[in-house]
Amino acid sequence: MPQPTSTDAGTIRKRVWALVEPVCVHAGYELADVRFVMEQGGWVLRIHIDLLETEPSAGAVEAVDLDDCERISRELSAVLDVEDVIPQAYALEVSSPGIDRPLVTAAQFRRFIGAEIKVTLHHGVPTPLGSQRKNFRGTLAAVDGDGDGARARVIVDGEPWLVPINDVDVAKIVPDWDAVMKGDRGQLRPASAEVQPPAPKKKKGAKGRHVN
Repeated sequence: MPQPTSTDAGTIRKRVWALVEPVCVHAGYELADVRFVMEQGGWVLRIHIDLLETEPSAGAVEAVDLDDCERISRELSAVLDVEDVIPQAYALEVSSPGIDRPLVTAAQFRRFIGAEIKVTLHHGVPTPLGSQRKNFRGTLAAVDGDGDGARARVIVDGEPWLVPINDVDVAKIVPDWDAVMKGDRGQLRPASAEVQPPAPKKKKGAKGRHVN
């Protein structure tokens, strides 16, 4: 059987997401991420689940445990077997997303406004020098729009960048490990001036650069 390409793997990921998300929500979990990847032992369908909650507040919180993962794994395995959306053999892994959880959808990005994140894009966004920038690390300040046109506003070294969410390869939260060691999640940073980009300083005879 021909091996799937990266494009095929992306299509399978979308089909699996659409199939398993309602099952996860019905069981009381959030579908955090789906990945279909080739590893040394073969293809792996890796599904991350989290507990449903309204806000990622600071402080000690409940987390997905092994029993949660085993229970939802059985349910998802049965659904995937019936629907047969993956033609080749694969291993199913269900786990917690961890403190450095991935961000995939516009709703997830919006929920974690204020977090420090790392983002890698497939194609990148144009830079003032005419190249394409694919890697970002900074404060998630806002999410503009929704659906396929949604863009995350990421502040990197004081500069705002609009990152197309549908072009994201991998986006993860950078935890505040000092806060984690004190017992809270360490995912959201305290409100600071960095979330709102500083007003550009204008020099005499110079033109300010506007970033959409």
